[in-house]
Amino acid sequence: MLKPIKNNPQYEDALARIYALMQKDVKPESKESDELEVLSILVKEYELDHYLMPKPSPLEAIKFRLEQMGMSEAELSHILGYRSRKSEILSGKRKLSLTMIRKLNEVLHIPADVLIQVY
Repeated sequence: MLKPIKNNPQYEDALARIYALMQKDVKPESKESDELEVLSILVKEYELDHYLMPKPSPLEAIKFRLEQMGMSEAELSHILGYRSRKSEILSGKRKLSLTMIRKLNEVLHIPADVLIQVY
């Protein structure tokens, strides 16, 4: 019977079991498939509580999202509406305005809580 993961040894055991299940040819809708899914959920929850990932800086998030979407930094000028603003923003000389944050959230789908951070 599967139980919540409460400590690091249990977490390591769950990871080992997930790895073992992933090495098999697990059939959909099988007991092993269900076990893999439940273990993955338990591991995810444990990691969210014990291995917090820091949010990226707004500038890192913008650059990463542009790269991820296959867009150039020049296209950021079109999003922000000003060519000079793009270089000032990316160099850290100018802070994002509320209008810019809204536009970046809308177009690049970067969470607003990432964009409003102090940098």
